[in-house]
Amino acid sequence: MSKKELLLGNEAVARGLYEAGVRVVSSYPGTPSTEITEAAAKYDELTCEWAPNEKVAMEVASGASFGGARSFCAQKHVGLNVAADPLFTMSYIGVNAGMVIGVADDPGMHSSQNEQDSRHYARAAKLPMLEPADSAECREYAMRAYALSEQFDTPVILRLTTRIAHSRSLVELGERQDVPLKPYEKNPAKNVMLPAFAKPKHVKVEERTCALREWSETSGINRIENNGASVGVIASGAVYQYAREALGDSVNYLKLGMVHPLPDSLLLEFAAANETVYVIEELDDFIESHCKSLGMKVIGKDRFPRCGEFSQNLIRRLMDRPLPESVRLETEIPGRPPVMCCGCPHRGLFYALKKAKVYVSGDIGCYTLGASAPLSAMDTCICMGASVSALHGYNKARGEEAEKKSVAVIGDSTFIHSGITSLIDIAYNRSNSVVIILDNSITGMTGHQQNPTTGYTIKGDPTSAVNLEALCHAVGINRVRVVDPYDLPAVQQALKEELAAEEPSVIISRRPCALLKYVKHNPPLTVDTDSCIGCKACLGIGCPAISIRDGKACIDRTQCVGCGVCESLCPKKAIGGTAK
Repeated sequence: MSKKELLLGNEAVARGLYEAGVRVVSSYPGTPSTEITEAAAKYDELTCEWAPNEKVAMEVASGASFGGARSFCAQKHVGLNVAADPLFTMSYIGVNAGMVIGVADDPGMHSSQNEQDSRHYARAAKLPMLEPADSAECREYAMRAYALSEQFDTPVILRLTTRIAHSRSLVELGERQDVPLKPYEKNPAKNVMLPAFAKPKHVKVEERTCALREWSETSGINRIENNGASVGVIASGAVYQYAREALGDSVNYLKLGMVHPLPDSLLLEFAAANETVYVIEELDDFIESHCKSLGMKVIGKDRFPRCGEFSQNLIRRLMDRPLPESVRLETEIPGRPPVMCCGCPHRGLFYALKKAKVYVSGDIGCYTLGASAPLSAMDTCICMGASVSALHGYNKARGEEAEKKSVAVIGDSTFIHSGITSLIDIAYNRSNSVVIILDNSITGMTGHQQNPTTGYTIKGDPTSAVNLEALCHAVGINRVRVVDPYDLPAVQQALKEELAAEEPSVIISRRPCALLKYVKHNPPLTVDTDSCIGCKACLGIGCPAISIRDGKACIDRTQCVGCGVCESLCPKKAIGGTAK
């Protein structure tokens, strides 16, 4: 009797990697893709690692494929931007053993800075892309991708979205395939992309796309579900599930499992069998545009939005279907914006930046929440590592006066990811810029993954740890100092001195994330209500544990970790001691 488990989509992908005989997995954490690699690391047969960034991860997977091992790398959609360089060239080179690239898009921007549609990468790089619609398909498509990769000599992209990655459904488990290591054979014409070798490879890529399109027509990965209706819906992934729940058997479906290349004949067959055809897809008109290029009359983005995440109710409403009473809410659910946790080491640092009235070039991580009120201490945020190089550009544009009133903030993991080269740029091209590395001893926002500064691998094994101070000195920064962000006077003094310096400098704000299990907290603080004058100065740091009750400050002892940052803010010294 086969065994079934309720798995996250990400966990099911990891199971598919295990059963497909994958040997090497290299990734960089990024919501909503992170759990794929975390789950894969639980299988001893797989060599799993966190790479410094997505480009490195994809290159590791490429090298493993050259070496004859089935390999995998995962990233979120913006991470695929970082890995785009090897992605496009690996399309030309192809594989030795199968190579699969996992990418998780984030419609609705639950934890991202944009709503990028990664399907465009499949078309631009001329790579096949599969898109599962539930956890069972996550496992199945992951395994199928390796057979496809080796059959057509190509990397394969496996695309998930947030709802598929983070929803659970039943998965039937199988046994691990015994896939032997393939021999390596020296072949520069295949593996070395000099122009003379690359030109004929482009021709082969175009021929491969035609062959893949034929495969998509007959493989069964794309299927027509005929319910005897006159209306048809073309959809894939999570949107297919939304449509099924919203519309039931009242329409026919063309469920796409391969979203590139698309099956032309199947699309035309479906259009001919239905009086009206809708293309329902999140974000861009990727499928719709292809349908129209075939001469099909379809209804798509003229009815369905280009922005945001879809839902069953949105599809019902836009398809003029009644909303069931069971899913109607009497009141709107209030928003719950994310905030820095109680005791977050970044809070004191951002409070000091706000008081210093400096321009803050921001980056990606927990500390991006420093842009929110009441701290409001971040001016810009582009992408991983951009804070450092953007500060350099800002100071080059505005000159010496700006250098005295501007800083960059970047997390320890983000600095390793792509901040080092930017710091080299500051040292090499000489701007008197102040870079603050927020070292909380972990990769925080994606859920406490290890990174090259922590001294541990993904499996918890001890390893070498990057010495940030030595690294900064090595790239040409003479002024490097460490501060404790809980010590506000020390932080403020460091800021004052480094901003005044006539050379570039780095401040390392070092204290472990308050949520790490090994961190021992102080007892919660209390407020002397007789001394409190209700000035609300303590609210300036935006700590969730502090509120005002009956005109006086109040500290929630169930949330307070006794960090003490608020103590120095109270003009009457009413905060302190321990809660009774």
